[in-house]
Amino acid sequence: MDAVGATEQDFGPPSLRKRLSSALENPTFLGFLFVAPAELLLLIFLAYPLLLGLWLGLTDTIVGREGHYIGLENYISLVHDASFWLTVFNTFLYTIVAVFLKLVLGVGLAVVLNRDFKGKGLMRAIVLLPWIIPTALSAICFWWLYDSTFSGISWTLIKLGLMDHRINFLGDAWNARFSLIAANIWRGVPFFTIGLLAGLQTINPDLYEAAEIDGAGSWARFRKITLPLLMPLLTVVTVFSTIWTFADFQLVWVITRGGPAGATHIFGTLSFQRAMSGGHFGEGAAISNFMLPILVACVLIAFIFLRKED
Repeated sequence: MDAVGATEQDFGPPSLRKRLSSALENPTFLGFLFVAPAELLLLIFLAYPLLLGLWLGLTDTIVGREGHYIGLENYISLVHDASFWLTVFNTFLYTIVAVFLKLVLGVGLAVVLNRDFKGKGLMRAIVLLPWIIPTALSAICFWWLYDSTFSGISWTLIKLGLMDHRINFLGDAWNARFSLIAANIWRGVPFFTIGLLAGLQTINPDLYEAAEIDGAGSWARFRKITLPLLMPLLTVVTVFSTIWTFADFQLVWVITRGGPAGATHIFGTLSFQRAMSGGHFGEGAAISNFMLPILVACVLIAFIFLRKED
């Protein structure tokens, strides 16, 4: 009897043990219990930095001194900053052009790689290489290709007799902008290609055969069958690519560091320069916070579109 009493005392009163047993049999409770560790990590490494960044944007924090609450002064100052508006222009130009071209090239490559031909597996592996190479390494390679003295592109064009002088890729503002866009496209096309290729392989070939019997050409089959069936996946892939491109940092920082004369700064690089190099944490956080409404809007657009598709 003493042993039985000790056991019951260890596990609490019967009513508590009954409630615990009932909770463990509840799928909803078990689901929350299993994801609790992941949720805790997200709170620590995502939610806390996000809230801290929002708070810093409302303070005058600088290196070596605790900041004080100043309200929207950082944001008002940025609105009157010409460098900030140039950064806004650069960010939208960089994102819109790069994502659009990645989308077009990714769809085209996915359609080609979905066909049967010799070496198809090898070609798929080669297409994936730019995506799996570390971003910093890719950026260093492009920095060498664009270098004013040792540019591999300029050297090749001169040797082929197509040019008689070196191209100033990174010293001219517009050349630098389009050079960065080209580097981002090279790196991001595989994400579109592999993702859309997986979607293409789920489309029933009988649909194409029936359309071909009805006299539909290649373009008509693509427009009436391929594109509508790929649209949900295409939306998700495009939204993810837009978010990553809009919040890019490594590629731009390694290749140009925002130069020449700030002509290629995007939100991430300008925020880093003002906060880390300049020591103005409050202003740097405010710059990065300007990205939040755009990124949230991208997610909402994708969510609304997918709801309509369902």
